[in-house]
Amino acid sequence: MAALRRIARERGGWWHAYVCPAHGVELDHGDLLGGVFPEDGARCAHGCRVDTEAVRGAWLVLSHQAWARHLRVLAHQGDRAEAVARLVEYADVYAGLATERHGEAQTWMLRGRLFHQALTDAIWAVNIGHAVNTLAVKDTEGLAAVLPLLDDLEQAALDARDVLTGQGHLASNYTAWLNAAGVATSRAAAAVRGREWDGAGQWLEGDHGLYAHLRVAVAEDGWEWEGSTYYHGFVLRAALLALRSTDPAAIPSDVVGVLAGMTDVLAVIATDGGILPALHDGPYARPPLALEWLELVALAQQLVPSAALDAVAVRARAELGERDDELDRELGGWFAGPPLPRRAAPGAVTVFPSAGYGVVRAAGIHALLDFGPHGGSHGHRDKLSLYLYGDTTLWQPDPGQVPYAHAEFRDLYASTEAHPAFRVDGAEQAECTGALLASDTASLSAEVTTAYEGVRAVRRVAAGDCYLVDLLTVTGREAHRVTAQLRPGTALDVQLQAAGPVRTTWYGDETLHGWHTHTAGVPVRPVTRPGPGPADDPQRMRTRVDFTADAERVTFASVYQAASAGPAVSEVRLDGEELTVELADGSTARFRTEG
Repeated sequence: MAALRRIARERGGWWHAYVCPAHGVELDHGDLLGGVFPEDGARCAHGCRVDTEAVRGAWLVLSHQAWARHLRVLAHQGDRAEAVARLVEYADVYAGLATERHGEAQTWMLRGRLFHQALTDAIWAVNIGHAVNTLAVKDTEGLAAVLPLLDDLEQAALDARDVLTGQGHLASNYTAWLNAAGVATSRAAAAVRGREWDGAGQWLEGDHGLYAHLRVAVAEDGWEWEGSTYYHGFVLRAALLALRSTDPAAIPSDVVGVLAGMTDVLAVIATDGGILPALHDGPYARPPLALEWLELVALAQQLVPSAALDAVAVRARAELGERDDELDRELGGWFAGPPLPRRAAPGAVTVFPSAGYGVVRAAGIHALLDFGPHGGSHGHRDKLSLYLYGDTTLWQPDPGQVPYAHAEFRDLYASTEAHPAFRVDGAEQAECTGALLASDTASLSAEVTTAYEGVRAVRRVAAGDCYLVDLLTVTGREAHRVTAQLRPGTALDVQLQAAGPVRTTWYGDETLHGWHTHTAGVPVRPVTRPGPGPADDPQRMRTRVDFTADAERVTFASVYQAASAGPAVSEVRLDGEELTVELADGSTARFRTEG
């Protein structure tokens, strides 16, 4: 018997409250299209049942958003009667609930009407608008009853955008979605009325429109200003959704350049197996995120095709258990013209100087060095973190972030302690910005001088013939307790040797071997202890390693080699400022430290 489907008739809250207070995990969604909060409370993966007003409000957000997307799918699949009936029902719900801004929103929020946040209203409105538009271009019968909803949603987006831009926040990721909502709802209303859409001046080309937003929100290196993978994709997806039925040739050339640059960012940071590192705030892993990436790729490949994004789509489908191309069919023909030329594959080293990221690819290892700006409210205290990935294995990932309403775990995952960075005297890094020192076709180096007063840290990452080299040098005006941190996302073995480097083995779909040494004559204590793994489950323990020295100056040197690469590393030693790596075939290479 099919599950009963009904639309909830209550206002939603803030989805980030859908988190277990005891364990920090996102709660199980249950049947979002059933319209009824889970009986006996929302289920936690660790056995809890949670039932609070905040959690109920968060579930309502998820339910309403699931319904909006479901209506978009129904419209595409041609289930017209059901789609129209449900849209008319939503018009009635909205008219009864959302006549004014939500009174229960937190004071820092830009308040919405159906939800706590205007951003959430906008995301919901985008799918509602596109559902109506898909129906209306074929037949407008029955859709006149939805016009008040569309008009109210457009006005709500305009009102919220006026507040936001009046505060000087044109670059906010909210602005992207408010503009996307304005486009989707006004275009749908025009289609229902049988008119040509005339909203481009307001929502795309105006002083506060999408193009103006993209020009200030995206840096020259292609990154959205917050330096977060999630919010970067969040803004790009909003822009692509807003450009439905637009000919790429009609988009201003500088804006096309911005969109192409944003797409290139994702292509470069993605591993060959489709992993997108969860840099700064954003979920580490969750099915709705995989669906968002799948949607983004389906749209982006019609504008700026990239082989790297094909791999992202394959991985997202696998995470969702979906291996068909239904989403591609739904979003096919999104733009009114042909795509731009296919983008070239990334090289061995890519530097994003504005966002402060460097990517180094070395024989089965995908390394990412983080040295840039803090990233505003979505930043982490993670300067000079080094993230390590295989094609499909997250050996040492950025750990991501929990739903924001869990203050304790959110602070934990923003902390230096949680990242493969460095600490001084056991303290947290200050919110700060590092600087690129040098880069070439095989290496890059960056420094940070303001994470700790009187301390300079330099990290050099280089691609060897079949391995990766990591050289972290920390110098103070006086002796400090300096710690270099390993923060695995997978199982890790650590072995001390009677002589020579500490050895590590990192497991997963692929295996990684590590050799770790340090400045001669400086005692270093390698201490392993259990600690929270990535943010999708803070209760899942991983083996953390801290290499700690009391010194005025110390270099921590590591060499990493994927098990699939060869010849095998046979010896690693650090002599003064020079690291020597020898291979089993007798070949030798030397690398200088920086700073």
